Amino acid sequence: MTSPDKFFTINKMKMHYVDQGQGTPIVMLHGNPTWSFFYRNLIRDLSKTHRVIAPDHIGMGFSDKPQDVVLDLAFHIENLTGLLEYLNLENIILVVHDWGGPIGFGYAVTHLEKISKIVVLNSAAFFDLNMPKRIALARGVFGKFLIQRLNLFARAATHMTTIKKLPKEAKQGYLLPYDSYQNRRGIYAFLRDVPLESDHRTRALLDSIEGKLHKIKSDILILWAKEDFCFTEHFLNRWKGFFPQAKTQVFENAGHYILEDAFEEVLEEIKEFVQ
Repeated sequence: MTSPDKFFTINKMKMHYVDQGQGTPIVMLHGNPTWSFFYRNLIRDLSKTHRVIAPDHIGMGFSDKPQDVVLDLAFHIENLTGLLEYLNLENIILVVHDWGGPIGFGYAVTHLEKISKIVVLNSAAFFDLNMPKRIALARGVFGKFLIQRLNLFARAATHMTTIKKLPKEAKQGYLLPYDSYQNRRGIYAFLRDVPLESDHRTRALLDSIEGKLHKIKSDILILWAKEDFCFTEHFLNRWKGFFPQAKTQVFENAGHYILEDAFEEVLEEIKEFVQ
């Protein structure tokens, strides 16, 4: 039996991705500070009927963690585009969470013909200032010390992102790739790339993605954790404004890591949506 773990090389950097199952492709895009591990249970179940592909963004997970490149939204979209072109995928079903939102929609708005359906978990693909103050504070020099030296952001996420207590094995899994100062650079880079300032390097790209969302005619399913401290109901309402035709399901007792708090319910919704 071949391993589901693969590597794709782009610009001399290796991008890790899971590739498991056969059939219509489902591409799952993680956020920060997670990696493809976030989707482990969805991969296990959906790969029985579909080909499931879950990459680790470069700088994250088991992908290379370069110290001398700009890890921004444009970079991640470019890498995703390269991977999907390499895999020669059509009729793609996207599943996005957190930073997977702007990365996935950044690809989708320029490859409309490639996307058949989209599942939106708590995320955004548009500019919005309604971010927790702790996110803004984490973007400074002291934040870099806390995040890269002390691993505070990733560690805190294993406590703050769920209603249920995460099992020890799950906590270890989330933290596994982020075991050194250098290996946490991607986490800090994602925080630095939140475009809170009007002249931020990523702001124009995010505005461009937002301006093209109306072009997406794919079927969309929005599955939302109500107790998310970061992507609150405000963001859900904005998604509904862009896609009023989308089917929406809110999970009352779930936090940001929705797949940890409400996995069985989310799985059933997705299975019905992708069949």
